[in-house]
Amino acid sequence: MTIYSIIKKSELEGASRIDAEYYQPEYFIFTDLLKKFGTKNLSELSIIRSGTTPTDRDDERKKGIILLKTTDIRNNILQNGKDYYFISEKIDDRMKNTRIYKTDVLINIVGATLDVIGRVAFIPTNFPKANITQAMALIRLKDKNFFQEFIFAFLMSKYGRFQIDKMARPTGQYNLNLEELGLFKIPLILISDQEKIKILIQKSQDFSLSSEIFYSEAENLLLGELELKDFESEIEKKLWSVVNLSEVKNVGRIDAEYFQPKYQKMFSAIKKYDVKTLGELVTIKKGFEPGSESYQDEGKLFIRVSSISKDGITDKDQKYLKDDLYQKLKKDFEPKIGEILLTKDASPGIAYVVKEQMEGLISGGVLKIKIKEDIEPEYVALVINSLVGQMQVERDAGGSIIAHWKPDQIKEMQIPILPKKTQQKIAELVRKSHEARRKAKELLEEAKRKVEELIEDKSVKDDPLEQGHFKSHL
Repeated sequence: MTIYSIIKKSELEGASRIDAEYYQPEYFIFTDLLKKFGTKNLSELSIIRSGTTPTDRDDERKKGIILLKTTDIRNNILQNGKDYYFISEKIDDRMKNTRIYKTDVLINIVGATLDVIGRVAFIPTNFPKANITQAMALIRLKDKNFFQEFIFAFLMSKYGRFQIDKMARPTGQYNLNLEELGLFKIPLILISDQEKIKILIQKSQDFSLSSEIFYSEAENLLLGELELKDFESEIEKKLWSVVNLSEVKNVGRIDAEYFQPKYQKMFSAIKKYDVKTLGELVTIKKGFEPGSESYQDEGKLFIRVSSISKDGITDKDQKYLKDDLYQKLKKDFEPKIGEILLTKDASPGIAYVVKEQMEGLISGGVLKIKIKEDIEPEYVALVINSLVGQMQVERDAGGSIIAHWKPDQIKEMQIPILPKKTQQKIAELVRKSHEARRKAKELLEEAKRKVEELIEDKSVKDDPLEQGHFKSHL
């Protein structure tokens, strides 16, 4: 079937674009729907600025001012406590024009793939000081007839997305410039209808904050029971340590990083309790590698290291596999509810307990862990994700350009075993955190859907014949 558009010379929009991709038929349908409301350009109602990417930043910095990157922007409300990059106060002061403020909307304007560009994020009221790179722009409203929450939801909707797909230019990387972003058409939706969208976003923000609080309570309970709550602030930063030759031979490492005093101090602290190795508590199954030639744009999930966070499976650069390969291998490599997914390569030591059945297979950089002892899976995952686990991962997987956590090291990870009631309390807090996060995500989807319904309902009401026309194209 041939798909084409006939464009008048007067419709070439100043002849700035003449490529066929820019004039796809569905874009005209969406544009006509927006015109029923009347529209304003995004630049008319907001301040739009892009950041800079400082060349003198230190990517190993652990504290300072957050520098947001495109990977943080995922059609989401940003959260505290994530693994962000940081810059110094000095660099932030140099970038003061692009400091972000509460309720700002961020949008990716550069991306290696089309799904990266155009993703948006909303800045919650409790977010710490932060700045942005040149690959994204901030949108800050100046028109009081619009709510920032509505702009966020609109840009997530298909009516924002089609403008991104239309405007994005594939020049090595997909990109939008600020002028093009400013040309985005925003419908003149009634304030009363925008208010409904705002309430949904605010509720989502509340659930997101609750999720952070529940998880923080779980971590604090664990570290409090282990008497490690103030461990990082109490560590003496010695520049040397004395190690027996027998210990060096035993671990096969001679680098100073492995024998830092902080590790020994942490192990001494947890040995006050019953401690077992991870290998004693679980069975471990490594994933597989089908080769990049097996990747598809749709199909069954291929769960790689980049897909896993402590909060769940993300859509970051997602790959898919054919159904026949999935059917052949799912018995061995499909995660089951209650199992722990654990990363071992590139970003080792990220643990997540599977909450719902999924159709997908794990990659070779991911381990599928099944508890074989009477211990809470959520508790084990939290220990791994906490200071206790991460210090062991840091020690074992350090000393190489690409972090790699070996299976024999993983099996030897020390897991302190707290009383069952404490484990259950910790596990329940983690489950509440995940449930609040799930609800927050559902509310974002509802807000996006409400925007689309507002636009489509007006189309139907204005023209009863439009309903059939609308369905035939969407």
